[in-house]
Amino acid sequence: MKQWIFAAFCVLGLAGCAHDYIIATNDGQMLSSDSKPELDEDTGLLEFEDSDGRKQQIPQSQVKQVMER
Repeated sequence: MKQWIFAAFCVLGLAGCAHDYIIATNDGQMLSSDSKPELDEDTGLLEFEDSDGRKQQIPQSQVKQVMER
């Protein structure tokens, strides 16, 4: 019984670690990301996964701010 309780706490703890991010662009768009956006140094593109699970890229020069929600 104690093992099940411990496993439940572990699962709930991991679920609480997920963060959403909002990417504000220079033209006023607010893009939502399910994971932390990462910069590709070679291309200068900010890569992220949107709320539908699709990989997206945006030039870093078009990004005004990245906020954790």
